[in-house]
Amino acid sequence: MWIRAALLLLLLPAAAHAETRPMAPDPTVLHDLAPTGTLRAAINLGNPVLAQGGPDGPAGVSVDLARALAARLGVPVAFITYPGAGAVSGSAGSGTWDICFLAIDPKRAEGISFTEPYVLIAGSYLVPAASPLRSPEAVDRDGVRVSVGRGSAYDLFLTRALTHAALVRAPTSAEAVTAFARDGLEVAAGVHQPLAAYAAAHPEVRLLPGHFMEIPQAMGLPVGRAAGAAYLAAFIAQAKRDGLVRRGLEASGQDPELAAP
Repeated sequence: MWIRAALLLLLLPAAAHAETRPMAPDPTVLHDLAPTGTLRAAINLGNPVLAQGGPDGPAGVSVDLARALAARLGVPVAFITYPGAGAVSGSAGSGTWDICFLAIDPKRAEGISFTEPYVLIAGSYLVPAASPLRSPEAVDRDGVRVSVGRGSAYDLFLTRALTHAALVRAPTSAEAVTAFARDGLEVAAGVHQPLAAYAAAHPEVRLLPGHFMEIPQAMGLPVGRAAGAAYLAAFIAQAKRDGLVRRGLEASGQDPELAAP
């Protein structure tokens, strides 16, 4: 009797470990998410809320999520960095990456299957300090030029939303702010956090109060990979429940309250 009890005690740690260890994913999932044997993650360095470049490679919440997903799949991860979101979405059918981190948009959804959002950020307007514009609603008028990063979520949104103001597209979001200042444009549109940081360092400009859109950031993969899409959706839901998203934001100096509920 005591021998059986002793054996049970020896086996308990192994059994508990087996219950918590992630099960190997279905081969179809691996084929969808890491067809080359490596999880290739497209990282948009144009959005500093999600990713930041550095001498040791990219960092940020999107990088943390890619690493966690690769560990769960049991494959290595490789990061493919892009200067802006437009370059990521534009390469969706090229076969150069397996997962991406982008804002959800109907146009992008033609080629990318998105999860639910993991981060919610705001789109804001930057104007000269002396500008007569006082609200986001006032921007859409004749003679107003709005600088945007080409192919960004807010470029796609404002293309549909603005009927009088003219969009002036720069290659990246950072270059859109540069063009706004250099060329004397009336407005720059972009992600709230980098625009707020720019305004804090440049008293000659100010942010308009409020925001013109909410930007839901999600993970995605090329369309046509149903098993991978389902697995990715479950992964991001778990990452939100477990606090991985909040921890990733906080560790990279971002507001953890940006995590989607």
